[in-house]
Amino acid sequence: MADVVDSLTRSRMMSGIQAKNTKPELSLRKALHSRGFRYRLHVRNLPGKPDLVFPKYNAVVQVNGCFWHGHDCHLFKWPSTRRDWWRAKIEGTRTRDAGNKKALLSLGWRQASVWECALKGRSRLETVDLVNQLALWLTSNQEELDIRGQNDSSSI
Repeated sequence: MADVVDSLTRSRMMSGIQAKNTKPELSLRKALHSRGFRYRLHVRNLPGKPDLVFPKYNAVVQVNGCFWHGHDCHLFKWPSTRRDWWRAKIEGTRTRDAGNKKALLSLGWRQASVWECALKGRSRLETVDLVNQLALWLTSNQEELDIRGQNDSSSI
């Protein structure tokens, strides 16, 4: 199926997609800050420049977009055009994510991933519940946490 917009319009639309300070990330930051958690943003000297870095807890939080990171949920659907290109792009992101996660763990950082489907869409969690999960994890000794939407089997 051909694109419904011309290439210049598509390029302008794609350039508007942000890599940091996204709406899901901002809402999570605001909720954590109101609970008293202080963090640094996008620390360049850590693998993958994590979205939120909590030096006091030796923990990082990544807020992942379900489409761009190829999450297996209702928000992700493989594009029907340029399939090989999109598969290579998304698989590259998954590989890079895994390498960054391994590097962070080897440096002694604990890591949490909050997926976009936990923050929006039909499977989103209540913000209070999501922040409670993160708060419990931050003050624990667990190395990893993966927070997904309700129907995507969240794990602590």
